[in-house]
Amino acid sequence: MVRAGLEDRAGAETSHVLTGAAGPADPPELAIPAELAAARATIDNIDAALIHILAERFRCTQRVGHIKAVHHLPPADPEREGRQISRLRALAEQSGLDPDFAEKFLSFMVTEVIRHHEDIRAEYHAGTPDADESGVS
Repeated sequence: MVRAGLEDRAGAETSHVLTGAAGPADPPELAIPAELAAARATIDNIDAALIHILAERFRCTQRVGHIKAVHHLPPADPEREGRQISRLRALAEQSGLDPDFAEKFLSFMVTEVIRHHEDIRAEYHAGTPDADESGVS
């Protein structure tokens, strides 16, 4: 690793890290400030945690889909979805995150979950009279 002192726009010296293994997102010939590399490493770790958390969430929603199918409940639950939107918008505001972004993210997930629940329901009820109904209200 080579450190080079460069002046930023404010005139303060900034340390840059030059490496031959900058990663696929950063061409090796590009000088990356150490602070930027550290921030990106933190983002990469958070992204990995998000993926693991999303995988766990979807395992839970798959279980819910099976429970709904066994009890002949519809894949969608608009009342719960409304409560979830309100709850996550409030959490987003408390966390300094744009509530509209949080709602869009939740809506994307709910759309996927409903699709999974419809598939699960179809598997459980294949060949029964209600197999052709989507159950989405």
